[in-house]
Amino acid sequence: MRPYILAETNWKALKKEKIELAVLPWGATEAHNYHLPYGTDVYEADAFGAAAGKIAWEAGAKVMILPTIPFGVNTGQSDIYLDMNLNPSTQLAILKDLVTVLHRQGIPKLLILNSHGGNDFKTILREIGLLFPDMFFSTCNWFQAMDKPKYFEHMGDHADEMETSLIMHLHSHLVLPLEEAGEGKDKQSKVKAIREGWAWAERKWSMVTEDTGIGNPKASTAEKGARFLKDTSEKIAELMIDLAKLDINDRYE
Repeated sequence: MRPYILAETNWKALKKEKIELAVLPWGATEAHNYHLPYGTDVYEADAFGAAAGKIAWEAGAKVMILPTIPFGVNTGQSDIYLDMNLNPSTQLAILKDLVTVLHRQGIPKLLILNSHGGNDFKTILREIGLLFPDMFFSTCNWFQAMDKPKYFEHMGDHADEMETSLIMHLHSHLVLPLEEAGEGKDKQSKVKAIREGWAWAERKWSMVTEDTGIGNPKASTAEKGARFLKDTSEKIAELMIDLAKLDINDRYE
């Protein structure tokens, strides 16, 4: 039993515990090139939540890792077979219900550990914050926590070398041989401002990539994934520790 994993702990252990920070990993269920499982984002969320939670708990932080939400916003992939979608309004409804529980139980802080690029919780948490003004809400994207070129040769943002290396390390039996993977080539917008990054439009996935991947996975190794998981989890744990000890009435310096 890991006492910081809600799905594994029990009422006897928690009955007199005082949790300061709840962590909600949030993933997605979607195609990841030809070689990775649909649950890639969920497996990653589980792994980073558990690894960072362990470090934080052993450092004395009273954190609790909630079960991962397995579905995310996939509105741009509506024509990709069995890519499952939750609309942002549905995410808001789910969060309202879960935060209501945390509030009733006296748990003052929530961190959403995001594992999917299509999820964006900033505006949702702004609205939740108005409903529960005595609580503290935050979100982070584990995939933006580190300087990726220090770990990987080829950059991308979906089923790329980073994600492939992670799943090779975590669940090698679910990864097809790399010679069966697509190259993850993607097309760029014809709109200059979108290419430059200061304007935005949702990507129509089937128009952008033929194999559903963005980023070449061919140089992936389990060793790269293990190193990235370790270093990133340590950084996320620092965030959890800082949030757990934060006085939300005195949060700025």
